[in-house]
Amino acid sequence: MGSWEKRILKSLNSMCTELSIPLARKRPVGEQKELLNKWNEMGTDEPDLSLFRPVYAPKDFLEVLINLRNPNYENGDSLSFRTHLGLIQVPLKVKDIPELKEFFVELGLTTGQLGIDDSTQVPPELFENEHVRIGQKVLAEQDSAAAQQYVRQGSPTALRAELWALILNISSQPEDILYYEQLKTNVIQHDLLVDSLIYKDVKLTASNDDYYFVFEDYLYQVLLCFSRDTSVLGHFAYSSASPPKSYIRGKLGLEEYAVFYPPNGVIPFHGFSMYVAPLCFLYHEPSKLYQIFREMYVRFFFRLHSISSHPSGIVSLCLLFETLLQTYLPQLFYHLREIGAQPLRISFKWMVRAFSGYLATDQLLLLWDRILGYNTLEILAGKILAAAVFAFRAVNLMEVTSLAAAEAVLADLSTLKVMPLLQIFLFATVT
Repeated sequence: MGSWEKRILKSLNSMCTELSIPLARKRPVGEQKELLNKWNEMGTDEPDLSLFRPVYAPKDFLEVLINLRNPNYENGDSLSFRTHLGLIQVPLKVKDIPELKEFFVELGLTTGQLGIDDSTQVPPELFENEHVRIGQKVLAEQDSAAAQQYVRQGSPTALRAELWALILNISSQPEDILYYEQLKTNVIQHDLLVDSLIYKDVKLTASNDDYYFVFEDYLYQVLLCFSRDTSVLGHFAYSSASPPKSYIRGKLGLEEYAVFYPPNGVIPFHGFSMYVAPLCFLYHEPSKLYQIFREMYVRFFFRLHSISSHPSGIVSLCLLFETLLQTYLPQLFYHLREIGAQPLRISFKWMVRAFSGYLATDQLLLLWDRILGYNTLEILAGKILAAAVFAFRAVNLMEVTSLAAAEAVLADLSTLKVMPLLQIFLFATVT
């Protein structure tokens, strides 16, 4: 377990001590019955969460990333990295614009895109109707690879749920529904400290969001079950992170009495529930919603809050964003840096939540289409989108004189159209 994971667990244990509550306990029978009866109406419950605090917030994680160093590396060894003036000081290989253009070639100006061509004055039968017809054919053939290629141009709203399930190899088999019911039983029977963190996160984020507040019950159900799902531990096999451990009472330090905590190894941070919220627009059957979220998490989202050198990992994405901005918008980058408004401090919160809660839902789902289509998080602005947002607001940002003013300029992204921004930044403006 790395120092970051130890720090999180220490914070969790500290909360246990302060509040005199255990990490886990078996619920009394009466409490089990009460929770089961209100399972579909948990949003109406108002537990006192005033004493609970998020174990960490994205800004805390950013500070950890800023202080990362490679002890085997000296700046003098790399001319290409010596001039990097951003906050990330770990030299990793990231794509430049020509490489990004080649990788995201289907986003080119000559390729039809949902999110652009369906909104123009061009008769819809020239693109949208034909795109829907092809999508229906892909679904009829149940070809996962073809579906992945197809959604690079965007998913029609009516087909998106089925296409994503096909790409993620999700099907509602009886054993899948049974597995979900077993997780639900575990929630009913046992109370975990992280349950209160989940409740508080949902209350502070999704419940206050104009798009997602109606899904509050779904969020509790999915996230509480997720916390008990030991199959999620499998993603640590291809992650440099490791799940936090706790010890059975009275056996501190004895490895044979160590247990992963929570059972899935994932301690929710402030904003974690926003990974689930957009999916609620697509899936209304709880076990299907749960499966989709779990697969999205173990394929993509875990990389946004764990430290690694993976191209879709948070460190690489931050470095890519800073490199793009410094290289192609140098005046803006240097101006913001000089006034103490390092761009990454503004954009980090967007990416760590995969832009959920910042973009309008229809635009967010178009963005997530491309995450699935290209099987990478680099599109998030591979921080490409974040760099494109800064480019779009460059004129206003050049006039600000403080971090607060820069944040105010970029406070509302809900009116932005994702695909035009990406196309312009990659294929029209930057050379």
